[in-house]
Amino acid sequence: MSETNVTNIVGEQVDGQAGGQKVALVTGANKGIGHEIATGLGALGWRIGVGARDEARRETAVAKLRAAGINAFGVPLDVTDVSSVTAAARLIEERAGRLDVLVNNAGVTGGGPQEPTRVDPDRVRAAVETNVIGVIRVTNALLPLLRRSPSPRIVNVSSSVGSLTLQTTPGAETGPISAAYAPSKTFLNAVTVQYAKELADTNILINAVCPGYTATDLNAFQGVRTPQQGAVSAIRLATVPDDGPTGRFFSDEGEIPW
Repeated sequence: MSETNVTNIVGEQVDGQAGGQKVALVTGANKGIGHEIATGLGALGWRIGVGARDEARRETAVAKLRAAGINAFGVPLDVTDVSSVTAAARLIEERAGRLDVLVNNAGVTGGGPQEPTRVDPDRVRAAVETNVIGVIRVTNALLPLLRRSPSPRIVNVSSSVGSLTLQTTPGAETGPISAAYAPSKTFLNAVTVQYAKELADTNILINAVCPGYTATDLNAFQGVRTPQQGAVSAIRLATVPDDGPTGRFFSDEGEIPW
């Protein structure tokens, strides 16, 4: 599907300068899809918080963004650590005073093997801790800052392998059998819906997005899409207008069934 059609699905992009310089935090933004999301939002004139655990990689990513003319700053952030998340929220408040967009991109596979009959429960726990609980932890810590924005957006980077509809559709592409990663994305999708229901009476729009099978270190660079391509839909959902969708699940090709 063309970019024009994708725009029609999730709404027209809004002006990155509307209401002053917008501020976004992208978790896991030191590389791959997260870095490209940060680059795309920064190209709109936004100020970008680069959330990442590794100090060297984080600072390298910030330097790269700044070299491209983007107003970026590093945010030390381990989504599995309460104190780290609390400190990140405090830093963003000190640096920006509010947050307009949160992109929950940080994620792990949990490692292998993942066949249900062979999987180590600790692998399942690791996937859920980062991909679900980490998202809840970060989102809740930053909600007070998001509420200060005139048009707050939350984008949860999910995967089509988390779609139960696709997983039970004969012939559908659902990736390898997985008892950790895929179910963690199903869980994340369900949590996204619940946030949308609770926040329905607010101006906070929250959606899930699948970047597609993108070549990153998460899959040993076996994907068929570039990180730039994988970032497109997340950037669009981060910039939807106030009457845009919420509580829905998208890819470049349109809406994905739950």
